[in-house]
Amino acid sequence: MSTNQPGIGILLNGTSSSGKTSIVRALQNLLEAPYLDAGLDKFIWMLPERYLDRPLWDEVLGLAVQAGPAGHTLVAGMHRSIAALCASGNNVVADHVLVEPAWLTECAALFSSLPVYFIGVRCPLDVLEQREKSRRNRTLGQAKAQFPLVHAHAIYDLEVDTSLFSPEECAAQIKARVESANPPTALAALQRQLAGG
Repeated sequence: MSTNQPGIGILLNGTSSSGKTSIVRALQNLLEAPYLDAGLDKFIWMLPERYLDRPLWDEVLGLAVQAGPAGHTLVAGMHRSIAALCASGNNVVADHVLVEPAWLTECAALFSSLPVYFIGVRCPLDVLEQREKSRRNRTLGQAKAQFPLVHAHAIYDLEVDTSLFSPEECAAQIKARVESANPPTALAALQRQLAGG
């Protein structure tokens, strides 16, 4: 039975290799209440395995800077799932790579009336590129391609820098913001801005 009180959402946005996944784990360990991990990779891994390799991967996220038809459908389902989870009283933490303007518009529309904190996960490009080289499961050049896209809107409730702070320290900063007396405002501000108001 769902409660009348919506759950808290924490939406992390940043490029590949910026450290979002590590922050998600740190937040789940740090926060007293349970937070469900409903990030982008969780939804991608729901796809049939054949979609994770080319040519079908191009129907999902291609070079990770532009979505194909399957990618848009998948992410639309992710956004609505997060909104439904929060609306039914679940706390959610989700990492995202908002490379598509339509995704940002959709997040603002769906989450602005919910207690969802929009967190920017920043990291200098040279550090991102070094991380890509040292991690064998990353596509080289992905972070550079995403870098000018993911933070183009520049409105967040909080920004953390993973080149300066560990995942645990970033999680502590986010926890302090979520537990402060100030409610989230970034997604509502984005919705007004995108609507031209």
